[in-house]
Amino acid sequence: MKYMLKNLKFVLVAFCAGLAGAWSYQQFVSEEEKPTIDWYQAAEEKPRYNVNFESPQPNSLENPVSFVSASEKSTPSVVFIKNFSGTDQRRYSIFDYFFGSGPTQRVSTGSGVIISQDGYIITNNHVIDRAETIEVVHQRRTYPAKLIGTDKNTDIAVLKIEANNMPAIKQGSSRDLRIGEWVLAVGNPFNLTSTVTAGIVSAKERQINILGGEFPLESFIQTDAPINPGNSGGALVNINGELVGINTAILSRTGSYTGYGFAVPVDIAVKIANDLIEYGEVQKAIPGLDVVEITPELAEEMKLDDLNGVIVTHVIRNGASDKAGLQRNDVITRIEGSTITGKGSFEEALSYHYPGDKISVEYTRNNERKRASVTLQNLEGGTGILKREFFSSSILGARLEAVNAIERDRLGINHGIKITGMTRGYLRELGLNNGFIITQINGEPATNPERAGKFLEDFSGRLRLEGVTPNGQTFMQSYNIR
Repeated sequence: MKYMLKNLKFVLVAFCAGLAGAWSYQQFVSEEEKPTIDWYQAAEEKPRYNVNFESPQPNSLENPVSFVSASEKSTPSVVFIKNFSGTDQRRYSIFDYFFGSGPTQRVSTGSGVIISQDGYIITNNHVIDRAETIEVVHQRRTYPAKLIGTDKNTDIAVLKIEANNMPAIKQGSSRDLRIGEWVLAVGNPFNLTSTVTAGIVSAKERQINILGGEFPLESFIQTDAPINPGNSGGALVNINGELVGINTAILSRTGSYTGYGFAVPVDIAVKIANDLIEYGEVQKAIPGLDVVEITPELAEEMKLDDLNGVIVTHVIRNGASDKAGLQRNDVITRIEGSTITGKGSFEEALSYHYPGDKISVEYTRNNERKRASVTLQNLEGGTGILKREFFSSSILGARLEAVNAIERDRLGINHGIKITGMTRGYLRELGLNNGFIITQINGEPATNPERAGKFLEDFSGRLRLEGVTPNGQTFMQSYNIR
């Protein structure tokens, strides 16, 4: 009995201790959790910002931008071009001939674009420069190519192969091309069938001062689509696979692509190609004036409101602009309704026209708005279609051309025959170079390319040539020809 009472007392003490502990725990927890409960209640009572993350549009996931169709449409129209341009001039010994490493013909390569089913091809002038023979490779078949014509002012050349039903590319519009638009650079470098790279149009009407010629026309499309040297002459196409430009240059110190590629706008390239095919000569439309970009310094000096437009620096006497009343320091702002933002857009606006076309020119003079109608002229100062006289000779290793009126005026000569397209031949052996103008042959005026060319081909004896170098220096030299 005594044992049972002792156990009961132990149980009661334990029970009381448990009740006391439970009461203490309840008091402690209530005090700790109360602020938390109040915080949530306060938050529910105040206005809250709802951030809604919208789901992507179904098309952005189900129909992403695809270049497959554009690639399939354009790649069959791009060709590989081989330029065979003479013999490597390194020194060789007699052992090189026996062991098969003697002089070899130099071969440079590039790309081109088929523009007609009967085999006309656009490429760059620098791709076929100094070519003695040209080959075009299309879908593993090799064709001999004829050079139809070149234009150094735009770096465009046209070739022709004898073929039918060729996959001519569809032409788009470079004027409608917008900055930020997707484009593909399609080339055929090193005869790798085709390569396609993608990018966007980063800028238009770019001038990078790389072209030669008498009237360089630079209004490039700039793109970040990777373009490497073998892609020169290839196609720049839009998302529909339409031709919008001819890939021409990269801006690089290493010779490889570093982020900037440039293409001749297709509207310019096709106009040049059509002129070369139809007339053998680009029908350059001349306004008869020189212009410069507007710099901040010039704008401040002339009190101009903005930097758009071009400033007239020289007006050719009795030229198209002189007759229309334009003067030095006039600021041309629009041509045919198109805004002129700089020299690139000015030259591009003129490039679409032919001699004889009348264009509307808007300009300011002393901040007063004016308008003039200018009848564009050809390189000889007339308004008709111009067919340049020329004579090509493999013996002379050059093409001889009559000098136009603009260049005669610039150099201060009355006549002359220019040497162009030099390869190995007689004229190079005489020490003459591309761009040299022959004015006198044995004291007689050089005026007709064919007559002068045939005379030089057949002549033997003492020959005296007079002329002008490309930089305007006079030249006279005598030779003993056997």
